[in-house]
Amino acid sequence: MLVNNNTQAVSTVQQIKRPDMDPANAAASALYSGALQAAQQSVTVPAAQKELDKATDRIDEAFAKTRVQLQTSASASDVPATGATSGARADFTDYMSKTPAERIREQLLKEQGLTEADVQNMSQEKQDAISKQVAERLKQQQEQQVAAKTAEPQAQSVKETLAAI
Repeated sequence: MLVNNNTQAVSTVQQIKRPDMDPANAAASALYSGALQAAQQSVTVPAAQKELDKATDRIDEAFAKTRVQLQTSASASDVPATGATSGARADFTDYMSKTPAERIREQLLKEQGLTEADVQNMSQEKQDAISKQVAERLKQQQEQQVAAKTAEPQAQSVKETLAAI
């Protein structure tokens, strides 16, 4: 025998009874509505879901704080920098303004422990040898870039094939 001590459910069950129903349908309707209401009341968000929602809220809050900090630091960086950061920025700007050949030449001279002044004091044959080394490295770099670009479509087709599987 089912006993429902919940007075709210009982009152709802009683409201659903209609005088035009036969007793069997009325009893079935009362049981169904009582069970339905009990099921609706017992369905709550599990504690794990609540904790997950809290964690998601904390993550969203952290991202928002980081975004605000980045925006404020970006607006602060629009102002000319001073000290070490301006030196680093100037070095970076100088490096990026150089052509690939100039970058390679600088790297080659650094590897050999030479400066531009040392190169200027060398004989013409040694200067030409350094220029040839720079040209060879530049050619190798360009070949590597071309090889990477031609290999990229092949890698893409492999990825597509694997994705299709």
